[in-house]
Parts: sequence; structure tokens; C-alpha cells
Amino acid sequence: MRAFPRRLVPRTLRGRLSLVASTTAALLMTILTVVFNVAVNRHLRHQADDELRNRAAAVATTVDTGGPRTRVLKTANDHLLDTNVWIYAHGRLLEKPPPTAGSPPAQAAYRLATRPGQGCATIKGHEPVRLCSLAVPGAQGATIVTALDLSPYRSSADTLLLGSLVLDGVMLMCTYVLTRLSVGRALRPVRTMTDQATQWSAVGSDDRFDTEGHPVELARLGTSLDVLLDRIRTVLRHERQLTGELSHELRTPLTRIVMELDWLRSRHRSADEVHAAHEVIAEAAQSMRTICDTLLDDTREGTLKPMTAPGTADIEPVLHGLLQHLDPPERVKVTVDSAAAVLCAGVAPALLERIVSPLLANAVRYARSSIILSAWHTQGTVHIHVDDDGPGVPESFVGELFQPGRRADAGDGHDGAGLGLPLARRLARAVGGEVSYDPEHTPGARFTVTLPAG
Repeated sequence: MRAFPRRLVPRTLRGRLSLVASTTAALLMTILTVVFNVAVNRHLRHQADDELRNRAAAVATTVDTGGPRTRVLKTANDHLLDTNVWIYAHGRLLEKPPPTAGSPPAQAAYRLATRPGQGCATIKGHEPVRLCSLAVPGAQGATIVTALDLSPYRSSADTLLLGSLVLDGVMLMCTYVLTRLSVGRALRPVRTMTDQATQWSAVGSDDRFDTEGHPVELARLGTSLDVLLDRIRTVLRHERQLTGELSHELRTPLTRIVMELDWLRSRHRSADEVHAAHEVIAEAAQSMRTICDTLLDDTREGTLKPMTAPGTADIEPVLHGLLQHLDPPERVKVTVDSAAAVLCAGVAPALLERIVSPLLANAVRYARSSIILSAWHTQGTVHIHVDDDGPGVPESFVGELFQPGRRADAGDGHDGAGLGLPLARRLARAVGGEVSYDPEHTPGARFTVTLPAG
């Protein structure tokens, strides 16, 4: 392909394969045509030589060598037999065709007659002539030279050459057309697979290619495309998950900002009230920034290695800080119970908030009268219980509790998206911890956070 100018190289694979096949066929047919025509020319020359020698042998029967001198006998139709024939005896010309003295054929005939042995020569010109010499048997020094016009043979050779060139052109055209058709038919499954892969990748479809019964190359292509589709589907799922988690986590601080701004616009406020509102807005904005940093860092790192989360968090202040922003109903009493004066988790405070916040939000949403937050530690591990006295989790839904987007009752009047619990578990597992549900706890629900101790 590099031998062709860039602008002449087809852009499609079918065009390039057709060009390669046509070029290869053209080279092969050129070689075969040359070999064929060389063989034809050699065959025609041998045929002409055989005819010349047969004529010379026939003329030799009219040469009398029995006397002291070699002489030519006259026979019926002698003029037909002696056409284009020279007879020499010891270099002396005994007989020749009609006046040809000094002509190229006569000169060539003399050279052949005086040359020892027998041979042939060709006189090239507008009308090529072939001459062959034959020694007369039994006559020392007697030689017969016959000549033959090669124009009919050349005409036959030219006709065969023209025919072979026409056949080459037809074969070359047929090769190009058949190659394009064959390659197009062979590449049709590839085009279909490409269109399907494009369509499936756009929507993250579960459909995959069936590689059974296909050629090995298509099976390998289908397997590679399946792997790429799985990766694309994973990326799309993570993208949707991240979008949902950000929306879920940012909803509360954003609502606080909107409420404070509405409150400021509703009527004139004192300087202290404005300052307090600004503090609330700044705190909510900082919370949003922390949420974004936490979730985006976790997404960029993929799955963090256990025990590598930087920082430590004092659990009790973090829990009290979360309670300040919950605003639970008046009927619900929230209690924080810590078994140790200072209890630290081996994670950053922002990450601890993101893990406990969804559990606490669910408890506030479903509790009837009380929520109890308790924390204690064992060797190298801290545990946090979030208990409520609500209806608990239906037994049939326990297996789907931590699956993204799943809710036990979508029509219960709450605006949850089913992303909080999966997010809490994912973040806890990223730092070597766990979030679990205790189905044996009654009444209500109990969720347990297990984290490395700080």
C-alpha cells in the first residue's frame, strides 16, 4: 500500500483488500502472459524450423552426387520445390531462387552454407525471414538452404498476445468485482456487530454477542466487544451511582441554604440575624464541599485499600454534629450513648459523617418515638449502633436492603431514592469497615457501623 500515492489508497477495508487482490492478480497474470507468449514464440519458431528442414530434406532427394560433379536433377513441379531454396556445392552456388543476388536472404544463405554443420538464422525486418541449412547426405561439401516468410507466424503470435491481454483485462476486472463482493459479504457480520455495539454501549444494555457458530476471527472480535461493553456498562453504572449519591447527599445542605436565603428575603433582619444566617449558609456550603470531595475522591481511587484512609475522627462530636442538622420531629427523642469518654475511629471526620448520616436519616424518617446512637470499641475496632423503634425492615426486603435504588415501599410518602444505605456500606468497606443490618433486633431496626479504631 505504501507504493501507492496516499490519495489513491481506498479508505475502506473492502477497497484496500480489493486493491491488494487486484494488484496481486495483475502481477501474476503479467508473469503468466509473458511466460505463455515466450513459449508460444519458441514453439512457432521450432515449427518453422521443422518445416524448413523437411523442405531441405525433400530438395536433397533431387541432388545427384553419384558422378564426378554434384548436379541438381529436374523433376515435375520443380519450381514449387525450389522456391526460396539455395543449393551450394563446395561454396559454389548450384541453384537459387529468382533474382535475389545481394539481398539479405541471399547473403544469409551463403553464410549458412559456408558454416560447418547445420544451423538456422532469422532476418529481422518489415517481413522477417527464417533460414535453415542442411548438409546433403553422401555429398561432401553440398548444402541446401531453405527460407520461409515468418509473417504468418508473427501474425499468429500477435493475435495470441492480444487475446491474452484481453483475457487478462477481463480476469482482472472479474477478480476486482468478485473480491469486493466476497469481502463485503465477509465483513457484513463485522458491520452488524459494530452497529450493535454502538447501540448497546449508548444505553448500557445487557445484550452480548453470541460467538458460537461464528468463525474464529469473529468470535474473538465478539469476545473483545463484550469485554468493552461490560466496561462501558460498569462506567455508566458508576456514573449514575455517583450522580445519585451526590444528589442524595447534597439535598440536605442545599435545602438549608435555600431556607436561610428565603428567610433573609422574607423581611428585614438585624445584623446579628444576618450574621447567623451567613454562618449557617457557610457551614452548609462547606458541608457540600466536603461531601463532593469525599465522594469524588472515593470514585477517583476506585476501591481504596483497607486501613489506608487518612485521619482519625472523635465519634461522639461527629454524632452530635449530625444531630444538629437532622431536625427530627418533636415526638422523636434522640439519645447518644458512648461507652468511652474518648472514642476514635480511624477515618476522617467527613467520611464518618457520610457513613453514619444515611443511617441516621433513615432512623429519623421511620422512628415512632426514639432513636438511640451508641458506640463502643473492641480490640482494633469501633462499633456504632443506630437503633429506632419504627416498623423495621420487612423480612422479604432484607436481601435487597443494600442494593442501589431499591426501597421497601416506594409509596410510603418519603422522598428517599434508595441510595443512602448502599453508599454508607460502600464507603465503610472502602476503609476496611462494614455496615450491616441486624434482623434479630426488635422492635424497630438496628444498623451497625464497624470501622477501624483510630
